[in-house]
Amino acid sequence: MSPLPRKSKKKIVFIIVEGPSDDEALGVILSRLFDENEVYVEITHGDITTDKTVSSGSIVSKIGDFVKKYASSTHYRASDFQQIIHLIDMDGAYIPDDAVICDKTRQNPYYSTTEIRTSKPENIILRNRKKRENIDRLCLQGKVWNSIPYRAYYMSANLDHVLYDKLNSTDTEKERDALAFARTYKNRMDDFLTFISDSEFSVCDDFNASWKYIRSEKHSLERHSNLGLCFTEIRERRNKQILS
Repeated sequence: MSPLPRKSKKKIVFIIVEGPSDDEALGVILSRLFDENEVYVEITHGDITTDKTVSSGSIVSKIGDFVKKYASSTHYRASDFQQIIHLIDMDGAYIPDDAVICDKTRQNPYYSTTEIRTSKPENIILRNRKKRENIDRLCLQGKVWNSIPYRAYYMSANLDHVLYDKLNSTDTEKERDALAFARTYKNRMDDFLTFISDSEFSVCDDFNASWKYIRSEKHSLERHSNLGLCFTEIRERRNKQILS
């Protein structure tokens, strides 16, 4: 996206997703959900929760550094940001270790709603442990870098699972599905809000409870998301406009 004009009074909504196809699926939709007269939406991607250089003790500052790097490159200050939205793929991070199954035929991890099959289970177990520790730190974090409001939301097992009901997609399939999803919803904001907030996979009653739910049993492999909670105010405002 092109930089926001420096003299603009718009605030920045900074959104972190995990991969480029995530941006392609949601970028245009999220940009249109927010009032373009009030905010500028910037979307970037990177899987910070599995970064080998990051620990639970440094993950919050890492998010801050992520935002500061963008702010520095575009000459913004912390006060220019309205909020940070961090969308995290759960990847089965909270399943018990014995649900990670050794399968020598699987060069890449293979996900189902009950287990992960892999030729290197010890690597997945270590990854899950790191990801759990980092998510535990982030999921209830309310602010980063100079008190910018921050919220983490999840897609389980990942974005493809939630948006397209698919697991184990190839990069080509991710790209194709992301473009199709964006085309479907880019001019249908109310339909998207209903989809993300009122589907069977939606866990949108309470923010803290939604995180407690996804971190229990094998829910982090099942199809769930609490992203709809991010848009509660937007949805209420749109409903009022329809009724008025």
